[in-house]
Amino acid sequence: MSKKYFGTDGIRGRVGEYPITPDFMLKLGWAAGMAFRKMGACKVLVGKDTRISGYMFESALEAGLTSAGADVMLLGPMPTPAIAYLTRTFQAQAGIVISASHNPHDDNGIKFFSGKGTKLPDEIELMIEELLDAPMTVVESSKIGKVSRINDASGRYIEFCKGSVPTGTSFSGLKIVVDCAHGATYKVAPSVFRELGAEVVVLSAQPNGLNINHNCGSTHTEALQAAVLAEHADLGIAFDGDGDRVLMVDHTGTVVDGDELLFIIARDLHGRGKLQGGVVGTLMSNLGLELALADLDIPFVRANVGDRYVISELLERSWVIGGENSGHIVCFDHTTTGDAIIAALQVLMALKARNEGLAQSRQALRKCPQVLINVRFGGGVNPLEHTMVKQASERVTQAMAGRGRVLLRKSGTEPLVRVMVEGEDEAQVRGYAEELAKVVTEVSA
Repeated sequence: MSKKYFGTDGIRGRVGEYPITPDFMLKLGWAAGMAFRKMGACKVLVGKDTRISGYMFESALEAGLTSAGADVMLLGPMPTPAIAYLTRTFQAQAGIVISASHNPHDDNGIKFFSGKGTKLPDEIELMIEELLDAPMTVVESSKIGKVSRINDASGRYIEFCKGSVPTGTSFSGLKIVVDCAHGATYKVAPSVFRELGAEVVVLSAQPNGLNINHNCGSTHTEALQAAVLAEHADLGIAFDGDGDRVLMVDHTGTVVDGDELLFIIARDLHGRGKLQGGVVGTLMSNLGLELALADLDIPFVRANVGDRYVISELLERSWVIGGENSGHIVCFDHTTTGDAIIAALQVLMALKARNEGLAQSRQALRKCPQVLINVRFGGGVNPLEHTMVKQASERVTQAMAGRGRVLLRKSGTEPLVRVMVEGEDEAQVRGYAEELAKVVTEVSA
């Protein structure tokens, strides 16, 4: 059964445009409260990032949840993975995050976590959607939910993050620049690294509701790169607005992406005999990651793009680490979802164990040249089903003889085919990508 409102990562859109409106959020809160109450007594945690519309939607969700008889515990601005963790520790039935992640302030959205700190099962999302189309009612007055605020949420999460590294760990002597994207990590991230002994220079930690992700954070690393050089820091860490993505910058000012961070963590776990199974990447993970892991005899599989699919693959295989090149990294040996602060700590631990800097540690992974060409097609046509396209793709794949790959996929938001080719020789890769794009263009005409 297809979903009407829920996408791969909750419900998201532009503020003021349906369904990202106060009246919808009121009804969503009620529908969620009704759905969770069917499983018994209901306690729901609600947290948010720093965008200005979060206050409006928090109030609407609170009213809807309490009208359905659910008790609400407000966390205030907290990273998305913190809400997953606190949902578990408070034994709540669910956690709700008001955030649009790395998007600008004029977008917002809602994500749900189960009582186990994982994504909601499909059957619960479908139940909520069914209730959204039903008339809204209010429980009798004596059963209306109560609202409280968790005042020590930040401290609890800081201790949880610090607990992901061995007791007694110290990063004394390490100078890092931390870019909080004017987002949900602005309070907790600097504290975590300082309390573990690092010297911390903080960027973009003055949220005003409008500046979240604006020319900062993991989507705009230029200021962090400049600061690392100016401060003569050992490295820089860039979070996104809700704290589930992380990129780094080495001491030379070079950006280190999610594929490289994933490799550094996996190699460390493997070297200590603590890597359970292999590593999950996505269709967009660089071929260099796959080849570097193969050199270490570490299995690697690709999931569809999106942390939901990475997590699903990890659960199915009982593996512990996976992620995306965008910086979503999941460390199941420490938590239940992608957590940028915890992932950053695992990278720092790996560097410490090898007594290496970030620039040196990433050298074992040689990223392959990757060329991406977007080809527009007519709305009613699917070029990927055309025989000529399939044959051309197969021809190029065979020509690269296992040292390169082809990925053709339709955009989920516009009539585009994304033609991606990667391999060891940049000129060859570009030639193959242009050849395939030409075939896709011809069959789309």
